[in-house]
Amino acid sequence: MNVSVVVATYNRGPLLRRLIDDLERQSLPSERFDVTVVDDGSREPATAILEGMRPRFSFKVERQDNQGPGAARDRGVRSSSHPLVVFIDDDMELPADFLEAHLAAIDGGLTVVQGLIAPDPELARMPIFERFHADQLERFVQAVESGTATVRGVDLCTGNLGMLRRAYEGVGGFDTTLGRSEDRELGVRLETAGEKIGLSARAKTTHRSDHASLEVWRKRAFNYGIYDHRIAKKHQAVETADPWRFWFMVNPVSRPLLLTAATVPFAGKRLADVSIHAAMALDRIGATRLAIAGTTLCYGLEYFRGVREDSGSLAECARDFMRYLGKRKKA
Repeated sequence: MNVSVVVATYNRGPLLRRLIDDLERQSLPSERFDVTVVDDGSREPATAILEGMRPRFSFKVERQDNQGPGAARDRGVRSSSHPLVVFIDDDMELPADFLEAHLAAIDGGLTVVQGLIAPDPELARMPIFERFHADQLERFVQAVESGTATVRGVDLCTGNLGMLRRAYEGVGGFDTTLGRSEDRELGVRLETAGEKIGLSARAKTTHRSDHASLEVWRKRAFNYGIYDHRIAKKHQAVETADPWRFWFMVNPVSRPLLLTAATVPFAGKRLADVSIHAAMALDRIGATRLAIAGTTLCYGLEYFRGVREDSGSLAECARDFMRYLGKRKKA
């Protein structure tokens, strides 16, 4: 089976060049894979960034006005043709057997392969909000490997994700209207369609993050709440697609604060300010676990502010919560 690699890129020239170098070093023979890079309106075009690179594999760059990662990845799939599609973020670092590992997972019976995303070796030097994400991912992987959790559709992350083309096309591909969580929404449809989803620890990437802005991170959490709420409206019968599911996954002590963010968004924002600055102060004195907890609370507060934003009113937000309780009881 041959592989089409799809990379959506936006303003990450140096990281993109390194990724192409990593693909050049793949152990899979070059005639068995191709690479499509879709430049989603970067300030400096990817063609200029990659000028002079002559990889041994079939390679092309397409450019579009900024439409978001879902639209860019969808264009990459439709511009390629091999039966296995592997999505990679432009800030990933790959081992030489990366593509062979995805193929092995497909040969083992999976139709959708969530590759392992390892943290940056320099993670300890990164801001607490970046370490928070690595901590969440590590907990999830440990739960899957111990058998206490399984990979569901809502867990999919296109930073490192492979799937059969017929599975992608069979559910209609990405919803390109979503500015965030387009991978989770695709995963809901893949799971509903009966695709076999699993984690491959061997198909590993290392996340070389360049995120350094606290405000961007908080805005991203807010937007995830918005788009996850839209996904819930689209898949009303799917309990795992509902953002209120996360309310039951956090420490019970945090739940009243998250309700505050959903009911009184301004107060939620002030609480988020306090929690993240407290987390950063704790981090400076080495209280890492408490710092992670404070960062988790800030993320949740911003997330549920986003849920409320898309709900439109307190009354509708309350109805959403009650509808979720009904779905949870059935599930």
